[in-house]
Amino acid sequence: MFSFKAKAQETEDLLSLVDSGGTTKTFIKSAFKSTRVINGHSLEFLSPGTMDFRILHRFGQLDQGYKNFFGLDQASMRMGFDFGLYRNLMIGVGRSTFKKELDGYFKYAPIMQSTGNKSFPMTIAIAAGITMNTSPWADPTINNYFSSRLAYYYQLIVGRKFSERFTLQLTPTMVHTNLVALHTQPNDVFALGAGARLKLTKRIALTGDYFHLFNGIERGVTYHPLSIGVDIETGGHVFQLHFSNATGMNERAFINETTTRWGKGEIRFGFNLSRVFQLKKKAKTDS
Repeated sequence: MFSFKAKAQETEDLLSLVDSGGTTKTFIKSAFKSTRVINGHSLEFLSPGTMDFRILHRFGQLDQGYKNFFGLDQASMRMGFDFGLYRNLMIGVGRSTFKKELDGYFKYAPIMQSTGNKSFPMTIAIAAGITMNTSPWADPTINNYFSSRLAYYYQLIVGRKFSERFTLQLTPTMVHTNLVALHTQPNDVFALGAGARLKLTKRIALTGDYFHLFNGIERGVTYHPLSIGVDIETGGHVFQLHFSNATGMNERAFINETTTRWGKGEIRFGFNLSRVFQLKKKAKTDS
């Protein structure tokens, strides 16, 4: 009797596979080797139960020449901790030397690129974060408000891994700053970001991201941020060498305050270092 029931259940399971096309749903992985392209968020997520310790380091401007040892005498950095909670949800915190900012964010993907049964051809994710400027007040004699230190950003990330070699994503973004320096500057800045990855070898890939600002650009003062880099995967590390015209390394900073441009050679060399730690035992399935 038990044998008959088992065989009937097995037949039913096989029929269900036939009805659904005979394939199970599989989520696409490794669209990017990091949860960030260079500056901006990527469509990639950390595995549940993992922590990514990230160090982002950027030197001074190359065009200053030997006086500043081609930028190596200066440096700014961001140190962060990112945590994978679920397959499609992660959070993170960080601290930057640029304006001594603290930041935190979450990233969630209601739809992820997959193959097989009920598949979807791309990933759609949202990211939202907050930054806090902890620098001393410019004028401590006036009545300063804590809320003036805060800024927020909201992003929609839409991307697709087209092949094992190529990934492309678009990132519409809004940055809201509670207090701006001049009344002519907008509190809300809108931008469209683009990020891409081209895999060259098993462990090396070209990456790049660019954000085009639709408002908030001050002629001769601020510019659109562009970064180009090389990812080198070494076991549990992802080491990224890059060039960028942005100094800041969170969304408020690199979108609102990129004050140098590629056309004049005002770019900075830098590197991002990522080390992933397994904090929780991996589940048997990734569903």
